[in-house]
Amino acid sequence: MRTQFLALLLLPLFLPAQTGSRPATPQAQPLAEQQETTEEMRADLEEGIKHMLVSQIEAWNHGKLEAFMQGYWRSPDLTFFSGTSVTKGWEPTLLRYRQRYQSEGKEMGKLAFQDLVIDLQSRRAAVVTGKWQLTMSDGKQPHGLFTLIVKRMPLGWKIVHDHTSGE
Repeated sequence: MRTQFLALLLLPLFLPAQTGSRPATPQAQPLAEQQETTEEMRADLEEGIKHMLVSQIEAWNHGKLEAFMQGYWRSPDLTFFSGTSVTKGWEPTLLRYRQRYQSEGKEMGKLAFQDLVIDLQSRRAAVVTGKWQLTMSDGKQPHGLFTLIVKRMPLGWKIVHDHTSGE
């Protein structure tokens, strides 16, 4: 009786092998196709982030600070670190930029980013590092480094944290 019970339990395991059929499983993609799909997805995600950054540069270089700020998460939880100061929130970050670059006697200059590295953490988050440089009308070129945490939101990629250093 015990042997018959054991045989009944094991029977489903042996039937597919004897009949040549297999349990239904999803068709696995060949490894080369999986890698190609992953690389295409990675390229698309990186392109979205680069597009956001290029839009920021173009807005800055046309003196459109509010358009530049569209690359930032419009939230009170946005954080911006620069030197020893911490700015929290989209509105205070915009105000900081205005005071520093659009107040009387100030200028925005021409912005350029270099040495960008995009480190995708997932399909919805990345860390971006690079160098920034402004070219001012008097020939001065303030410059520095930045680290951005960006997230893909319903309205596209947005900077949720900016840590910028410079001279």
